[in-house]
Amino acid sequence: MSARIKVATLGCKVNQYETELVRQGLQRAGYNDCGENESADLCIVNTCTVTNEGDAKSRQVVRRMHRDNPDAKIVVMGCYATRAPDEISKLPGVVEVVEDKRELPDLMSRFGVIDVPTGLDGFSGRHRAYVKVQDGCLLRCSYCIIPHVRPQLTSRPQSHILDEVKRLSDAGHREVVLTGIHLGHYGVDWNRNQPRENWIRLAHLLRDLCQIPGQFRIRLSSIEATEVTRELISVLNEFGDRIVPHLHLCLQSGSDSVLRRMRRRWGTKMFLDRCRLLRESLQNPAITTDVIVGFPGETNQEFEETLETCRRAGFSKIHAFPFSARRGTPAAEMPDQIEKSIKSQRVSLLTELEEELRQDYYESLVGSELEMLVESARRLAPTGSLQASPPNQPLLPETKESISTDMLVRGTSCRYAPVESVLENSSGSEVTVGDLVRVSITKSDGEKLHGTVIN
Repeated sequence: MSARIKVATLGCKVNQYETELVRQGLQRAGYNDCGENESADLCIVNTCTVTNEGDAKSRQVVRRMHRDNPDAKIVVMGCYATRAPDEISKLPGVVEVVEDKRELPDLMSRFGVIDVPTGLDGFSGRHRAYVKVQDGCLLRCSYCIIPHVRPQLTSRPQSHILDEVKRLSDAGHREVVLTGIHLGHYGVDWNRNQPRENWIRLAHLLRDLCQIPGQFRIRLSSIEATEVTRELISVLNEFGDRIVPHLHLCLQSGSDSVLRRMRRRWGTKMFLDRCRLLRESLQNPAITTDVIVGFPGETNQEFEETLETCRRAGFSKIHAFPFSARRGTPAAEMPDQIEKSIKSQRVSLLTELEEELRQDYYESLVGSELEMLVESARRLAPTGSLQASPPNQPLLPETKESISTDMLVRGTSCRYAPVESVLENSSGSEVTVGDLVRVSITKSDGEKLHGTVIN
């Protein structure tokens, strides 16, 4: 009987990618995923250390893995494992702590993997696939622990990425999300001491990825505004049928004085200029962001400046979260820490603004034609019945008299807005989960878009 494996991932898309890489490597050595109610022989826990809460959740997962799989060997990897390996090694069941992600090939080899994978063949359980293109961050933002646990800037060979994306497309993934610890620094490690005309950057990678045949689209994960160059925008514009018009630009604060305390590399003027340039160059792009509320010393005036910057940027989504002091970062030692109640109040105010901005943006999409990745599809009940088939239930052939020919289709549009559509008279339709379809948007309810699938 082959060995059984169970994996758990906390944190970002990069972590999810690395877990899947290890899982697929171990499968080559004969490990199989645990079935329901089965105990594992080996558990892999990929941890997060962005916040203290991330540390706590990571420890909880390790303890639960040991409780549910008392005889299993537990291997812990990830950013928390890098930051505090001694803490992790004392947890029950832990036999190995991977302190450096560059050790992952050696880890797999120690568990019998002979042919260590250089990329993924598919992404289990997901309609969209994450593709890690680089690792490491050289910045020293005062609130962030990640540069301390992933300091080595490393770009993946372009040939590995191209081969991987082709395999993912062939496996049926219709959206690939390029991700990294500092995505916009792809290629920077190769460019040192090279003349500018020989530099390799994210725009070059994107251009080559767009040449791969197949029906799939590309989305960029989080990127810094300073790295939204004219060259990058030119590629986004040239390959608008392949790269979705959605960018997640990290704002963190809309106050210049707070940005200086955060040790960010730019001010609000530059950020808003990049937003303007995107809107002038692309057709109604979606711009989303992250905002930290209640950074040490943040005054009411500085918070109002953040609200105004968000209004001017016209975000379609804002991930607002309260500042959490991270041990080992300068911000954790700063004076004038903000009370929890004030942070909660400001998060609520920013969330209210986000709802207003999102509604405005969704309304601007009414009348347009968008591409949607289908994430669920189900038959509607026959006329006169209030019942519908369960989500994602296989559509079994039935007589025309017993089933409606209408189908309820839901998914995510190219502009990162959720879409719901009723596909009428769909008895002969081949729309299935994971497909890319065109949808004509007819209305918005503020939370999602509604439209008609174009056959």
